[in-house]
This record gives sequence, structure tokens and C-alpha cells, in this order.
Amino acid sequence: MKKEKIESERRHIVIIGGGFGGIATAKALKHTDADVTIIDRLNHHLFQPLLYQVATAELSPGDISAPIRAIISKNPRIKVILGEVAEISPEMKSLRMRNGQSISFDQLVMATGAQYNYFGHGEWAEFAPGMKSISDALKVREKLLMSMEEAEQLHDSSKRKSLLTYVIIGGGPTGVEMAGAIAEIAGNGAKHGYHSIKPEDARIYLIEAGPRILNAFPESLAAKAKKMLEKMGVRVLLNTPVTNIEKNKVHLKVGSIETPNIIWAAGIKASSLLDSLKVAQDRSGRVLVEADLSIPQYPDIFIIGDSAHREDKNGMPLPALAPVATQQGKFVGKLLAKDGKRSSGSKFKYTDKGTMATIGRAKAVADIKGLKFSGFFAWFLWSFIHVLGLIGFRNRTRVFVEWIWNYFTFKRGVRLITDRSGCVYCTTYEINHKELKELQEMPV
Repeated sequence: MKKEKIESERRHIVIIGGGFGGIATAKALKHTDADVTIIDRLNHHLFQPLLYQVATAELSPGDISAPIRAIISKNPRIKVILGEVAEISPEMKSLRMRNGQSISFDQLVMATGAQYNYFGHGEWAEFAPGMKSISDALKVREKLLMSMEEAEQLHDSSKRKSLLTYVIIGGGPTGVEMAGAIAEIAGNGAKHGYHSIKPEDARIYLIEAGPRILNAFPESLAAKAKKMLEKMGVRVLLNTPVTNIEKNKVHLKVGSIETPNIIWAAGIKASSLLDSLKVAQDRSGRVLVEADLSIPQYPDIFIIGDSAHREDKNGMPLPALAPVATQQGKFVGKLLAKDGKRSSGSKFKYTDKGTMATIGRAKAVADIKGLKFSGFFAWFLWSFIHVLGLIGFRNRTRVFVEWIWNYFTFKRGVRLITDRSGCVYCTTYEINHKELKELQEMPV
């Protein structure tokens, strides 16, 4: 009978990141005899594809997230550390946390995700927030709801015009889905209890620097998505790069738009933590990895998900999508589960199951293995697949019920404003206390 390895002799596998890739890796290691540590700066896994629905008051944060400890609780050898990694020393096989703690590893899996890329203009983030966390989504939700609340009380058409103007920068799936969701809210103001806001008062702009939206989709589906958005009242501006963003104003190549409601969805870049590895990276900061997703210089360090640059059979980098990260996590997890030994022929192969984006109620586009769908059926597919992607029966049930309720009633159940510090009118027009009091006393 084999003696069990004592703790000091067991391998230590460290996973940085509790997103799709990190969780998939951890689950694939459930039968390993190694000690596994997951490090994340947040204590929960987030289903990012539905984050925009939190920002537009469709879902609550708890519907699309789950504690990491609860997800992997069945494996006693997986430890979770709440914290942020500051630096990695690949030669020493150790990493340093922000709090000064040092952690050694035998194998390291980096699933650090990505952040929004402002293309050298980091100062724009203050005025045009992106959405990568629940905190980001809630801030956007507060601003959107406050703008409608304040517009409801104003009689000055010029001020109401600005408050009911929404600019989404970036024509990818997130931008398209966000624009469609805002159009549904603004276009059904009366159904949401806003009696003074009419559909024609809202102006929604989707700004894309390229020649078309949904660049990763077939051109025919991108064209259909554009038509759907325009029918909902969204003004799609193509070949329109943003030249500058300041407080409550977006400057375009030609002209500008004044509004406090600016949302960034234009591009991503890899985590800056990868820079500490001092290895080859692409323009987005992603590490160029081997066929088995390891780094050439360091075969015991693996990069997966949005942090990895790996090309498909056509020579194109794999997209920064949840299915890619999940499949890579499973692949690496299975490799490491084999007592750390792997053949030189191990090669990751991505199975493309299709891409899809929802535009609004019963409106979506989908490309499934060459089959193109649009309209209600595509929306049904999108809804079904996203519900299945959520972690936990409770979350799937709640989101399904919420969507059914919203579909038949046009109502959104989480239109809560919890922080009045985001008063749009006050910050936009800088009125004093006397003027604010007069505004509040004006008859509606």
C-alpha cells in the first residue's frame, strides 16, 4: 500500500484568478493529490457576459455571481486567498502579494483576465467607465437611473436633452448589448413610471471607430444587428473615432456630444501583472504561449484566457471570450492533474461553438458553426446558453424567472438608487444649494 505523500512533499499549484479559466482549472484538479491555492482580489466568481444587465437594472449582482469558496468547497485541498498579486518571480517559482506575503509554487496558472484599454488615454476612465466588476456595473446603474430621475423633474429642455443622452463607445458585443438595453429603458419610460420622459427625448449613440459593429461576426449578421439597433432608436456611428473625453463631453473626429452618461466598451488589454514575467507579449499585453499554453522559458507556468496569445488554425489570435478561457482551464487542469507530468505532444485545440449577441427583447444575432440566426430564435438560444453558463441552480432559476417576467411585463425589478452622491445634475451643471432648493420646489 502506497504511503500518502506528506504535506511538504506534495506539489503546490497556484491559480491566479477566479474567473472562467481559473475556476475551470480548479475543477479539473479535483482528483489530484496536489495542494491547490486560488488567489483573487475578489471573493466571488463573476459571470461577466451578463454584467451589462446589472448596469441596466435587469438583474441583481447576486444573480450573476457566486462565492469562490462555495464553488470549490467539495475539494478540501483547494485553498482560497483573498488578495492581489503584486509581482511574480518565475526563476524563484514564487510570487509576492500586495500585503508583502510570499507564496512559492511548483506550477502556476495565470488566469488574470483583462482590463479595458483606453489606448494611451488612461485619464478617460474617470469620465467613461468600463464594466469589468460588479462595482463598475453598479456605478453605471446609479448614473443611468439618476439621470432619468433628474430629467423627470426638469422643465428646461436643453438640460433634459443632455441627461437623456447616452453614449456607448465600442461596437463589440458588450457595446451592442448595452446600447440595446438602454434603448429599451429609455423607450419605455412610461412603463417604468417616468411620466415626463417620452421615447423621443432619449438619444442613444453607439460609437465605433471601425467600418462596422460586431467585427467578429459575419458581415450579414452585423448588418442585421445595426438595423435592429436603429429601429430601437440607437444612432450607430461608424468610422467615428473618439479624439477626447472630458467631464460630460465626448469629442469625435467631427463634432462632440454633451452628456454625463458615457460608457466605455471599446477594447481590452491584458493584466499588467504579466509584465513582471518579462517574456514576449503582443500589443494588447497578452503573453505568447506554447501549444500547451505554457511559457517557453518557464514550462511550469501556464497562461490562459484573456492573458494568453494563441493563434487558431487560420493564424488569428483566439478571441477573449469565456468559452476560450473555460476550455483552456480544463485543458491545463487535466495536464497538471497527471502528477505534473505531460508529454511534449500536448496541444490545446479550441472548439468554436459559435458567437452570439443580444440586442434587446426578443432580438439577437447568432453564428453557430456557420449557421446564422437572428431575431427571436437567436435571442432564445442566447438566453438558454447564458442561463446554462451561470454557476449554481439557484442563480439559473432566478435569472430564468427574471427574464420571463421582464419579457411579458417590460418591467425591471432592481431599479434601486443606493448612493445619491452620483447626482448627475449637480455635478454636470454645478448649481449651488439655493438653486438646487429652487429646483426641488418647482412644480412638476
